[in-house]
Amino acid sequence: MLLAVAHGSRDEAASTSIRALMRTVRSLRPERAVRCCFLDLARPSLARALAQFADQRPVLVPLFLGTGYHLRVDLPAALAAAGLPRCHLAPALGPHPLLGEALADRLAEAGAPSHAPVVLAGAGSADPTALADTARMADLLATRLGRPITAAHLSAAAPTPHQAVAALQAAGRPGIAVASYLLSPGFFARRAATTAARWTSAPLAAHPAVAHLVLRRYDEARAATALRSAA
Repeated sequence: MLLAVAHGSRDEAASTSIRALMRTVRSLRPERAVRCCFLDLARPSLARALAQFADQRPVLVPLFLGTGYHLRVDLPAALAAAGLPRCHLAPALGPHPLLGEALADRLAEAGAPSHAPVVLAGAGSADPTALADTARMADLLATRLGRPITAAHLSAAAPTPHQAVAALQAAGRPGIAVASYLLSPGFFARRAATTAARWTSAPLAAHPAVAHLVLRRYDEARAATALRSAA
């Protein structure tokens, strides 16, 4: 079983977007049992889902765009409490070229032209590993788009998207686009939309490339489990 875990939000639109992503994942692999749960603020909770499906030994796929505290501490602890080994935890979704594909499509959908300077607006974190992941995703997007990308953070770190956009404007770069490096709508997406940028892309949500990446992470974790069992 693939058990996807998202952060969770009080904003129902965020939960709706995650469930839409899961429907896309199921459509790509209809023979596979796919469920989702939430770390906080939404239901079902991670603890409840692990208890409910423990007999099926699910593979936990984090719907996180980088490796931060939740992935390094909270999720392994939850697996241990459920009696499941660490290898049943897949890596974070990002950074990955498939997310670059989704980000590029969202920018195009927002109307951003191919020459526009781009600020990549991640959620932000106090964890240096998560910040490094966002910087790496900016590099991957730059490779895909063929132009420099400025990494920015919506919380806990600098520069913020507002600062990054202002710096580009001060350097004489008008017509800036913000790429929302977020899975779901909600507080951070609304904050990303308040910069002085001309275009702001929508969150990645149920983009097909994200669904394919969820399944890739699942397959990687299953392969790691099989190797450990054979050792």
